[in-house]
Amino acid sequence: MKAIQIRAFGGSEVLQMVDVERPVVAAGQVLVRIQASGVNPVDTYIRSGVYPVQPELPWTPGFDGAGLVEAVDAAVEGLVPGQRVWLSGCLSGTAAEYALCLPEHLHPLPDSVSFAAGAALGIPAAAAWRALFVRGCATPGETVLIHGTSGVAGQAAVQLARAAGLRVVGTAGNRVGKEIVRDAGAHAVYAHAAPQLADENITLIIEMLADQNLETDLQLLAAGGRIVIVGSRGRIEIDPRLTMGKETDIRGMSLFAATVKEKEMTSAALGAALENGVLTPKVAADLPLAEIADAHDRVLKNLNHGKIVLRPEACSN
Repeated sequence: MKAIQIRAFGGSEVLQMVDVERPVVAAGQVLVRIQASGVNPVDTYIRSGVYPVQPELPWTPGFDGAGLVEAVDAAVEGLVPGQRVWLSGCLSGTAAEYALCLPEHLHPLPDSVSFAAGAALGIPAAAAWRALFVRGCATPGETVLIHGTSGVAGQAAVQLARAAGLRVVGTAGNRVGKEIVRDAGAHAVYAHAAPQLADENITLIIEMLADQNLETDLQLLAAGGRIVIVGSRGRIEIDPRLTMGKETDIRGMSLFAATVKEKEMTSAALGAALENGVLTPKVAADLPLAEIADAHDRVLKNLNHGKIVLRPEACSN
């Protein structure tokens, strides 16, 4: 089968299409024929060698995806060949024609949801749900500010928060981004530093770029509010006094720190949101697997208002 591998850490040029043996299921495993593979910033961090935990090489990128169950170990229950699934993890990497998974990685994909949309779930939607309801402790009736809302995780956060009864305020950097945020369901949309944000009674902030916004976030936050940091690309200097008078919290969030129980909760919540139409992932680009280097470059440049997915189906066996 065809798969993408890296054999040395570096820029997108280290991504290579190679021929490898198709994985064979072992005890408790499932083989999925990948129809669409999602690309996330974390893939690029691992590929470049800057991620705190580095995989053994050669390594195939990709944690998110969607496809058809190909083979199931006899000990696995509830999954059958031909079943449509979306992936929230993978043992062998989804940037390939086939991926080896554990049962807990796989979730039913409704017939009404495309494989590309299924591949746009995974990390972004799970991060949005964890930031809002596990780390952020969001409750109906309060106001949440979601920074960087036009991105795929931000859009998911808007949809999930709106359905849970929160007032949702979003930010975007241009007209197109603002329209996407409105379409996702935000009650109000502003520029990133708009003075009108000060008039909102913001008790929760989901922060996608803390190195640029954190100090301003602290100034905007109402008494007793929380900031959940989902993303940051550098250092920032803040005045700790801004947390004191209003007794506000700054909370980190890592999807990979989730407990087994939290992962089960997240998967159940996202599955229900997908099935009832609350969660509608936006696909920004649908590319052949061979164009993975371009996909990695585009993810880092923030050129997308949605998920980039790759199609292994164009490969030859």
